[in-house]
Amino acid sequence: MVVLLAGWCDRPGPIKGNVVLKTTPPYSQLKTLFLDAGNTIVAMELSFIVSALETEGVTCNLSDLRRAEAAARPVVSAALPRLRSTESIDSFEFYIREMLLRTPMTPAVGEEEVVTLARNMVPLLDRIGRVKLWSSIIPGTREALVAFRDLGLQLVVVSNSDGTVDELLADVGLRNFFDAVIDSHVVGYEKPNPKIFFHALEVVGAVAETTLHVGDLYEADVVGAQAAGVHALLLDPYNDWPSADCERAVDLNELLRRFSREN
Repeated sequence: MVVLLAGWCDRPGPIKGNVVLKTTPPYSQLKTLFLDAGNTIVAMELSFIVSALETEGVTCNLSDLRRAEAAARPVVSAALPRLRSTESIDSFEFYIREMLLRTPMTPAVGEEEVVTLARNMVPLLDRIGRVKLWSSIIPGTREALVAFRDLGLQLVVVSNSDGTVDELLADVGLRNFFDAVIDSHVVGYEKPNPKIFFHALEVVGAVAETTLHVGDLYEADVVGAQAAGVHALLLDPYNDWPSADCERAVDLNELLRRFSREN
């Protein structure tokens, strides 16, 4: 995969260049909605992690693991300039480790043991494959996509992935909602490089000023979108990003309500 790094910044915050400075998107003027895939449309099937822990003699509650996953996102986001890619094995291991560090487990597991658990788990999860691992549709997503289409919005997936996003969306029955699917592995640019957003705009004939991108990682989704002049919104289901300098929403249904209020 070709990974070009224009658009990375050292920490969350305003960036310079072709930036959308207004934090509240003009919902009534928007015509195109870019959506990340993972943790925006679909979620990781966390039961695979529960099962992997059980083979190591450790148990955890699925709801605790789900909460820990969301809590790990700001830490993962802040580390992305150092990790330099969301798609490397090192990044995935870091993500799993930070998730497990925030998960209550029985028996209690120390930090060094968590590091080992994450290292051993990543090859197992990698063998499952992206399509199967990320096969859980986030509740309410299908209904929100129907409503977005009814509002006349163009819908485009813009995702950092390994070339399997189109297949994944088809497998879970969501592909037909989207006018295009932009996969970083296919196009050769990974968020936050603004080129992936420029490419997406060109593919569907959209303009940045009337486009909103929605995603779950500030450094990849907000920084990248704003660098391309695209409005950005961060999904924050548990208020883990209280200081983020951008629009936030719990999920796509909350976003839909904002569109509905202005239309």
